[in-house]
Amino acid sequence: MNAPLWQPGPERVANARITAFTERIRGRYGLALPDYAALHRWSIDERAAFWSELWDYCDVVCSRGCDTALEHGEQLPGARWFVGSRLNYAQNLLRFRDERPALVALSEDGGRRVLTYAALYLEVERLAAALRAHGVQAGDRVAAILPNIPEAIIAMLASASIGAVWSSCSPDFGASGIMDRFGQIGPRLLFAADGYVYQGKAIDIRERLADIADRIPAIERVIVVPVLAQDADLGAIRASVPYDAFCRMAAPAPLAFAQLPFDQPLFILYSSGTTGAPKCILHGAGGTLLQHLKEHQLHTDIRREDVLFYFTTCGWMMWNWLASGLASGCTLVLYDGSPMARDGSRLLDAIDDENITVFGASAGYLGALKKSGLQPRRSHRLDSLQTLLSTGSPLSAECFAWVYEAFKPDLLLASISGGTDIISCFVLGNPTLPVYAGEIQCPGLGMAVEIRDERGDSLRQRKGELVCTRAFPSCPLGFWNDPDGSRFRRAYFERFAGAWAHGDYGEITSHGGMIIHGRSDAVLNPGGVRIGTAEIYRQLEAIEAVTDALVIGQEWQGDTRIVLFVVLRQGLALDDDLRRRIAERMRRHASPRHVPARIVQVSAIPRTISGKIVELAVREVVHGRPVGNRDALANPEALEQFRDRPELEN
Repeated sequence: MNAPLWQPGPERVANARITAFTERIRGRYGLALPDYAALHRWSIDERAAFWSELWDYCDVVCSRGCDTALEHGEQLPGARWFVGSRLNYAQNLLRFRDERPALVALSEDGGRRVLTYAALYLEVERLAAALRAHGVQAGDRVAAILPNIPEAIIAMLASASIGAVWSSCSPDFGASGIMDRFGQIGPRLLFAADGYVYQGKAIDIRERLADIADRIPAIERVIVVPVLAQDADLGAIRASVPYDAFCRMAAPAPLAFAQLPFDQPLFILYSSGTTGAPKCILHGAGGTLLQHLKEHQLHTDIRREDVLFYFTTCGWMMWNWLASGLASGCTLVLYDGSPMARDGSRLLDAIDDENITVFGASAGYLGALKKSGLQPRRSHRLDSLQTLLSTGSPLSAECFAWVYEAFKPDLLLASISGGTDIISCFVLGNPTLPVYAGEIQCPGLGMAVEIRDERGDSLRQRKGELVCTRAFPSCPLGFWNDPDGSRFRRAYFERFAGAWAHGDYGEITSHGGMIIHGRSDAVLNPGGVRIGTAEIYRQLEAIEAVTDALVIGQEWQGDTRIVLFVVLRQGLALDDDLRRRIAERMRRHASPRHVPARIVQVSAIPRTISGKIVELAVREVVHGRPVGNRDALANPEALEQFRDRPELEN
């Protein structure tokens, strides 16, 4: 059995919040609970008791407790949690009103802003008054195209205080990508930046905002946050108003928190759009709050004195996860810009400058640091750093070992995995367990995680599909515009009866941890950012020279890179000019992350008999792996042209 890379010392185990929680359960229920596995089993077998104890331990702010903690608990979907309770997500995040820093906002050029908990409360109060004056009510959609700046947190909290439903994208999304999302939900208000800065370049998005405002008639106001210029001309943007001017439209009023049911809609997040328009995933306030409190306080050991950072944009669920850290009273560090600014040292500088205790990033970022040759422990103190979180894509065993060599030996490296679908984690870290190379430490408390084969049989130490077999509070409420729930059930519950099928391919290890081997579908993950193939195909429709295409993620140097195969009009050959045009189309209308690393010309795209392209089969051929069920293909001979391509060997 391989030795652990890290083992928590007795003091860390004794002082961990999960240790205190375990002692609480032992005392109240007369249980032995000799290890984490026993605690996890109890949290699954006695879900109503577990989540109720967590509610009390984390001191959830509510105006009314529940009549019953779990109703129809055997149903998945269909279970109801904390029936009869009344609470407000924003109130839980704004429970502190002191002078401790709540938000520290950093930019790649060295800019720094600080908002204390008291100041944050006042800013939310000011904006919430303006939202109420405009007539925003519970259930209305409020959307945002913002960088990771304080105004994004403020606007989200102000919206949530009323009970409005929040949805956000990052400003590097092109108009098509934003329309694919916000066009479905019809927001009343749109918060947006005039632009953003990345790698030292200012990108003005006002023209894009004008287009979006014109194409979504439901938008009543575009509230523009000045990022590039305080006095930017907004004349071309329909119904636009500067952020401060909008706040001044209402008389000051005390901040009121609407008391709403546990399953009141809170966030709309989006699937990657692999097979069409992104799915609009609706998440509830209570389930999101309770799940994040559990993951922050028990699994990440966060408390008031901590400083929490996660490199994320407002278009990724980790932004929502980061924001919920306010409910634990810690300081959040927000960052807007390139993670590799200052030759890769910008975020590392922040660890020392801001005394960050919990630092989170994608596996792709850590891989990039590794390839760059940086050794943070040689250039930075890292005294404050206690926990390093990684997600977005599997972290390789080699990168695990590198982190302990390059950062510090006494560090909890917690790889975490879940997703937009559940706005949280199925498997994640634990400050009281050892860390093994390439392994996620444990399943989350209250999450009945298994690995199953195609027949639905449970597996251990063998690869299969990750499933969750019992109801959990952060299960989505459903999809937007899916009144009978059929699309929602088809997406997660039809493959394995009575279980959530997540679409991850993994295995449970001998230590009780988890190895995620990647997505079991065709979602691309360059640098840990999930990209649906359909998003790329939609942009190619505007390139007349391309008649057909297929895109895959190629495993490359510990990460994934996008490879695009194109069929061109007869007589045309792929040249540098066409490659540039394709790349520019992706960059401008999707995002820079959608630009393929390699574009390769082929003569035909393999398809099933029913006409569907087969990304997974091509991916297997590119990686030299066998392809099963070739009989299902209308033209299986087309697969051979993807084998041993020299363009993909460098």
